[in-house]
Amino acid sequence: MPGPGGVERFAWLRRQATRPIIRRAARARLPVHVLSGKVSAVSDADNRQRAEFPPAGYWRRWCGDAAPPEPPRADPPPAPAQVAPPPAAAPGQQAEPWRVLVVEDDPSQALFAESVLNGAGMQAQVVSVTSEVMGALEQLRPDLVLMDLHMPGLDGAELTALIRQRPEFATTPIVFLTGDEDPERRFEALDLGADDFLRKPVRPKHLVSAVQNRIVRARALQSPAGASHRHPATGLHTRPQMLQMLNATVPGGGDGAVFFVEIAGVAALRDRFGYAALETLLTDAGRRLGEIAGEHAASRLNDNTFLVLATGLASGAQPAFARQLRDGLGGHVFAVGEEQLRLRAVVGFADLAQRFDDPGHALSAAEEALRAARGHVHGIAAWERPVPVEDQALAALAEELRDALATGGLQTAFQPIVAVAGGNEAQFQVLLRMRDSQGIEHAAGQVLAAAARIGATIDVDRRVMEIAIGALRRQKLENRALRLFVTQAPTTLAHQGHAQWLLQSLAEAGVDGGSLVVDVRQEDALVHALSLQEFCREMVAGGVQLCLSQYSYGPEANALLGQLPLGYVRLAARYSSQLHEPAVRDEMRSAIDHAHRLGLQVIGQQVEDAQSAATLWMTGVDFIQGNLVQRPAGELEFDFHNSVL
Repeated sequence: MPGPGGVERFAWLRRQATRPIIRRAARARLPVHVLSGKVSAVSDADNRQRAEFPPAGYWRRWCGDAAPPEPPRADPPPAPAQVAPPPAAAPGQQAEPWRVLVVEDDPSQALFAESVLNGAGMQAQVVSVTSEVMGALEQLRPDLVLMDLHMPGLDGAELTALIRQRPEFATTPIVFLTGDEDPERRFEALDLGADDFLRKPVRPKHLVSAVQNRIVRARALQSPAGASHRHPATGLHTRPQMLQMLNATVPGGGDGAVFFVEIAGVAALRDRFGYAALETLLTDAGRRLGEIAGEHAASRLNDNTFLVLATGLASGAQPAFARQLRDGLGGHVFAVGEEQLRLRAVVGFADLAQRFDDPGHALSAAEEALRAARGHVHGIAAWERPVPVEDQALAALAEELRDALATGGLQTAFQPIVAVAGGNEAQFQVLLRMRDSQGIEHAAGQVLAAAARIGATIDVDRRVMEIAIGALRRQKLENRALRLFVTQAPTTLAHQGHAQWLLQSLAEAGVDGGSLVVDVRQEDALVHALSLQEFCREMVAGGVQLCLSQYSYGPEANALLGQLPLGYVRLAARYSSQLHEPAVRDEMRSAIDHAHRLGLQVIGQQVEDAQSAATLWMTGVDFIQGNLVQRPAGELEFDFHNSVL
């Protein structure tokens, strides 16, 4: 017990200890998704308890300003590594900068990385030929390898496998700097031993931060001093060390999550058992939490709140781990004097895969989730990034599309494509439509965006093609010649087996391949030219033709016309809408002339008035399409014989 005059001092010290670490000055309101679980009901008194945590800007400052943990008396370990450039050398000694080997065949990218890293006080060496990488490793002995994923000769994944075969480089961090969006390629490289990815283009600040953090983390893992930075009673990490780990882990995303675990009802426990007994109880709770967290790092954040950093924990496993933390504390019997009791814990967490810019933002998100968890009967909540209104609308439309695909609710409209010189040849553009549960009709662009969101593009394309083939079959049974233009995504055309499916569907319906034209947008065709060539080779044998849509005159597009076995080109819409500009008219004339020299027929689209139609006719187009001719309709009805302009 405090001596005379000590009671007031004890109370003052206690207030300082229990004062919130930081009150966020301007905390954003973030949406929270509540998870199910089993836990006792939350009382109003418990809900009134709250914990407050440092804001974004303070974590780095706190971590940087924090004094190193007090070393043991014998064999004191070195101070924990800081997320900063290498420390200055002692007087009279030469400072040793961190060494980074940059493997990049693009001279501009290599110069960028080299200059940024050298400017940050590191020693960067560039290797542009993959055959020289192993020799450079031997010579430089880098602290980190920054490597492009795609290079001539050996690519990044193969080179990573070679590096990892050498024991002396088995733990050297390897970070890829790449613009590759293919997740499979990334997983392949990670399986072979890469540590992280940075997406091009990367800002200098982010590049330096990522390199520093990876080097610090690698050195910390190799250092035997890590075990000394733990609380002597609980075995948990100290707060400075935990914050350093956050600084090295959070930027850049990846598997893992930040968990806040709060012991509820602390005010009632303090009133009943007193400060000393409560502190003993919370120390026991921290020790128990460290056992539950296992290999994941845990630290006491303030009086009744603990922080767990679960790196490598996949998103799907995080709710179960949150329940494990909650139930592991709630199911344990703690002793307070002669009494035994169970503690109720609430858990809020933030998935690091949502890519936070810095540790403060991740902790702020986990705090938001914790506040929601306090008021929920299950005591667990996960943070979710705010969804823009337009994304919410797209998500709702995607759900409507799921139902439409399951119930056959997709529809089509038809718009005639008319020869400027007239004729009896009937041909229509097939346009995708979908009517939602509110009766609102959505055009093809909206539906295809929703399809891409749920990975249903090929399902939508095949359904539209089935409708088109069915219409061709009915017209054939009535002895009416018809040609339909059907737009398909390049990913659908490149899908394995799609060409065979299309030819088989035509054969089963008894439809001649020449009555079908597959429409592909120029922008997509330029990206997927190789896969389209393979599809075209199979289509030519079946008589199916191709049309390049949204054609704009230019070197790449003109070369594409000669690479694909096209029968038609549909001009870009801007040629019809900007005919008042002489430069646009001249460019359109060049596009039509180039297509005609290759034997292709030209379609002018989105023709809305007679003047545009007349200009297109005089410029030499073969067909026109647009609302001037006829608006899209659900039936294949149009008088082609009397449609001469």
